[in-house]
Amino acid sequence: MTSQARPLVSVIVPNYNYARTLGLCLSALERQTYPHIEVIVVDDRSTDDSVEIARRHGVRVVETDTNIGAPAARNLGVEYARGDVLFFLDSDLALAEDVVEHTVNLLTSDPTLGVVCGTYDPEPLIPDSRVERYRSLQLHYWISGDEGEITTIYSALFAMRTEVFHEVGPLNPALRHSENAEYGHRVTTKRYRIVLDNRIRGRHDHDDRLGVVLSKFFHRARLHIPLYLRRPDFNGGPAQSSRGWGSLAALFAVLCAPLPVVLGPVWLVAPVALLAGSIAADLGMYRFVLRYAGLWFTLYFAAIHFLVNVTVAVAVFAGVAQCVLSSRFRRTYDIPARSASVEA
Repeated sequence: MTSQARPLVSVIVPNYNYARTLGLCLSALERQTYPHIEVIVVDDRSTDDSVEIARRHGVRVVETDTNIGAPAARNLGVEYARGDVLFFLDSDLALAEDVVEHTVNLLTSDPTLGVVCGTYDPEPLIPDSRVERYRSLQLHYWISGDEGEITTIYSALFAMRTEVFHEVGPLNPALRHSENAEYGHRVTTKRYRIVLDNRIRGRHDHDDRLGVVLSKFFHRARLHIPLYLRRPDFNGGPAQSSRGWGSLAALFAVLCAPLPVVLGPVWLVAPVALLAGSIAADLGMYRFVLRYAGLWFTLYFAAIHFLVNVTVAVAVFAGVAQCVLSSRFRRTYDIPARSASVEA
């Protein structure tokens, strides 16, 4: 594929019960400036009216017999794709109008580029709650700040040449919630580069309930532990390292909170210092939120993020313990992508 070619782009949209956002997602694809697009919606046994919405937009709809999960749904969509470029897009995301154009330009100009990933806008697709606004600003800051070469993929919004997909292999269907790190490892093992470009962007309908947000943080952090322990080449970079220390500091601030009561007021310095360390680890993010959303929302944001940091730290220790106690969990990322069917 030459840089002058105008390849067909197959946009693969896995969907499960996202009728609320699917129409917005498909409408945004209809507005793309790049003309050579086919859209394949892989409906993963939805119980809402997602299939009817997709058909009203005139796209190809592939329905699964059972709920197989997003990674397997993406793989299934590839089987029906005719394009030279595969663009994987979650159904709760609406792209900016020039995204596919930028993606094609990037992939056709550099043969060493294996995957192009994108980011989220700071505003959610459908604003529902302050929790959702927290998640929208937090993810925008975290992901956009990693612009450049990375070692993982962001599976909600990424693209690659079809030939590279077949060389790397399909996404691991066993890893419904942690396929991004494992797939990124396989891409880089094949000596392809993964690049995050902030021009590849869209509005995302984030979770709007705190319990759901904390649950996802916990399970995803826990499921990444086998990869970090077994594959030291997987490195999130300085920003990820700083976030990790911030999470640990938050957890130990909670654990040290009783010390002033038990040992005397002088011990108040311990939880206060740990809390300050946790805030310092994410100080750039807090400054961004303050500029963008003002003081009062920043205070709310900081409180929610403290809970998130504690949750992530607990998940890390839970993942390490599970690695020690469960050989099956330790082998999570050794499961062959083509044969795996059940998540560890």
